[in-house]
Order: sequence, then structure tokens, then C-alpha cells
Amino acid sequence: MNTTRAKVGDIVADAEGRQAIVTDIRQNVTWVLRPRQGPTTAQWDTAEPDSLRVVKSRASRLDEEHGLW
Repeated sequence: MNTTRAKVGDIVADAEGRQAIVTDIRQNVTWVLRPRQGPTTAQWDTAEPDSLRVVKSRASRLDEEHGLW
């Protein structure tokens, strides 16, 4: 179980090992995921956010892309 839950924009790995980006969190119950690459319409969701492992947070990705403010 993760101590920190994935947030919108984080890159995660799900229980099946698929990497995805969190695109939405609905009512703090359902995490909506889309593949890192490929069609953005191929999304799926999970009601078990603790099964998601954060590979890279949105904040760290932005820091890498744009430098620290």
C-alpha cells in the first residue's frame, strides 16, 4: 500500500504493470487513467488508488521540463 496517493498528472503503474497518467479523480473514489502513449481515449479507471505506484509525480516532471522557479 502506498502512503501517498497518486494525484492528477502523476505517472503511475497499476497492479497489472501498465504505466498510465492520472487524468481525473472522481469524488475521491475513482482514479481515471490513460496510457502514457497511444490514444487518449483508451482510458480505464480504478477504485483502488492504493494499488497505484507513483513512477513520477507531476511536480517532478514539470521541474525537469521547465527548471525550478
